[in-house]
Amino acid sequence: MVEVGPKNLSEVERRRLARLEKTRQNARGRRAPAVMPSRLARTSAFAARTHSLNTDSNFRRIYIVPPHSVVEVAGRELGTRHRDMLVALFRLRARRVEARTDAGQRIILCQTETSWRELLVASGLSVHVTNLLTALRVLQELQRVSIRVFRGSHEEFMKAEARGLLAGAGWSDALIGKIEWEGAQLDSRVTVSYGEWVRRTLEERHLVAVDADVYFRLKSDYARCWWPYIDSQPAHSWIDVELLASLAGRDYRAETTKQRVKLREEVRQALSDMQQAGGLVSWSEEIIGSGRAKTYRYRYLRAGSPQAELPV
Repeated sequence: MVEVGPKNLSEVERRRLARLEKTRQNARGRRAPAVMPSRLARTSAFAARTHSLNTDSNFRRIYIVPPHSVVEVAGRELGTRHRDMLVALFRLRARRVEARTDAGQRIILCQTETSWRELLVASGLSVHVTNLLTALRVLQELQRVSIRVFRGSHEEFMKAEARGLLAGAGWSDALIGKIEWEGAQLDSRVTVSYGEWVRRTLEERHLVAVDADVYFRLKSDYARCWWPYIDSQPAHSWIDVELLASLAGRDYRAETTKQRVKLREEVRQALSDMQQAGGLVSWSEEIIGSGRAKTYRYRYLRAGSPQAELPV
């Protein structure tokens, strides 16, 4: 018999186990974290607002978070409520389901099975039947959106985009497939099936754990926009204003002085919001450089940081 241990694993399996262990460590000490695909937590596919979203079915926008991701959203603009719902769904956990068609073909799905009551509680909505239609509407809006994610660097994407070419490998799929519910009572069962890429991501363990308790205590749209990224990077202790702007779908360097000042004000308010919600122990603002080259960096200490990362 051949013993299977760390030495017998392939490099791919070692990396997969390392990612899973990192996710488990980040989930430590949390009651009900949202274990979600890393690309969803670290992209700018969701606008930092609830109202005035573009609902045109021809809507198409490319969001770039250098050097992390290039994401195209099509079908309508996504905002805070849509991210809230996805965080809630992944907080409730997804499971792999195998089924067979009448013709005997095997189908593999990834689903979250819950009740309206559990979904409302998880998403921070008040538990009342009047909110069932609101939750369903948000799910249907997610269902109508397709997301295209490009692999590789944003520089490669920009070069290909300038030449009107497809930028290498990637995937495109809906976030949510089918939505089924058994009734309109609070305890009626609800089943949400995800798109194929979500299933693949969950199986490949490209996951991060986001503190959902902190997320739903946050008051501002910008704080909810930035918290999944900050919380899903346990080894990071600072972030610059350019990246924060990218995560909100904005280009800091292309904005006016007035817009930059306003954005930095939003950043300070959002970080204070995270501290009050229990996500951060402390934070500070640093000015890097001077004149036209001047930029801003924000250092922070997460409340859930490992002991080794705490200052002595």
